[in-house]
Amino acid sequence: METKEHINFFRRMDYPQYNICANIDVTNFLTFVKAKKISFNYTMIYASTHIANEVINFRYRIRENQVILHDKLHPSFTYINADEDDLFKFITAEMNDNIFTFAEYAEEKAKNQSEYFNLKDVAGRDDLIYITCIPWVSFTHLSHTISLNKNDSVPRISWGKYFSDNNKVLLPFSVQVHHAFVDGIHVGIYFSKLQNYLDTL
Repeated sequence: METKEHINFFRRMDYPQYNICANIDVTNFLTFVKAKKISFNYTMIYASTHIANEVINFRYRIRENQVILHDKLHPSFTYINADEDDLFKFITAEMNDNIFTFAEYAEEKAKNQSEYFNLKDVAGRDDLIYITCIPWVSFTHLSHTISLNKNDSVPRISWGKYFSDNNKVLLPFSVQVHHAFVDGIHVGIYFSKLQNYLDTL
């Protein structure tokens, strides 16, 4: 946990969020999801949220000038059905402890939600991780639209199009966080834990 001095220092910044992009190895993970015949996207949503819950710094928020710690974070992610149109929806799913049941539940909720922006699911909530996927581009950097609210401490996680490199399958992966709570070392821990999780499924 950051000290009060660190928190106050970064809360004075006009834009206290920062972003780190790196490639992660999804070779074994891709083999796993294909063998189990489950969605790569929904299982990545599960994996990235599951690991965020394991890194305590990702669970701190600023609310009404108070620092709070959530017990559990839940993903709020984008979904697009290319068969209908090219417009995305925001889907908020409650996290559970099983990758298979979560993937099935999240996919069903995404397909059944009629509204593009179901704001009642996110109203008053900051126990979320905002997640998006850009499967058309193997990006090397990513920026997000964001309101200039210095207290907005909800992490944003994104990934792009995976690609082959030296017999490995790599996935561009982006993490955006509030510097009052999450330093580079904590993002490094997140990447390390996520890689280990994907390798050992």
